Amino acid sequence: MLKEVCVENFTNIPHVIENGADRIELNNELSLGGTTPTFGVIKRSIIYADRVKIPVIVMIRPRGGNFIYNEDEIAIMADDMAVAAKLGARGVAFGCLTNQKQLNRAQMERLIDLAHSLNLTVVMHMAFDQISEPIQRDELNWLIGQKVERILTHGGDLQFPIEDTITHLKEILNWSNGKIEILPGGGITTKNRDEIAEELHVNQLHGSKIV
Repeated sequence: MLKEVCVENFTNIPHVIENGADRIELNNELSLGGTTPTFGVIKRSIIYADRVKIPVIVMIRPRGGNFIYNEDEIAIMADDMAVAAKLGARGVAFGCLTNQKQLNRAQMERLIDLAHSLNLTVVMHMAFDQISEPIQRDELNWLIGQKVERILTHGGDLQFPIEDTITHLKEILNWSNGKIEILPGGGITTKNRDEIAEELHVNQLHGSKIV
């Protein structure tokens, strides 16, 4: 099972790699749900992880709060994405929504196209869980059409333990039909990871305490 560890800053990277991390999602300010780390943190983290061939996914998020961004914020995200690519990131994680709890397709398409032009894989992060459930399947299919590689999802609001969102996670996995990776996350730890993986029949999981 591939274990993607969500880390804040560089500090914990040596520890999580030593303890079995297979991929890193690099953030700043996890107390805000994760924001874009600094140039120096990205550079040093990738240099360290590259030594042991561990891929790094960089969070592209200019602030905490909601995922409704103005044009200045989208420009910041684009610039940060270019920096991540230059420093050797394997991929980037981001998500842009509208006030109607839908994907902001124009903003997403702009950033996805940029990521692909920079040879970065694209991860739709947990903003997916804030999309209205009746349209999540359509939005997932749109992401497939845009060649997004993976969706990181809790299967519901993070206030609920992942054991309570298993049913919807199974539904999302069924929708994906093997055309896009589904990465369950949020509340997965060393204590429940094996049970969650077995219940969902997945080969990758995400968490800050998964190793």
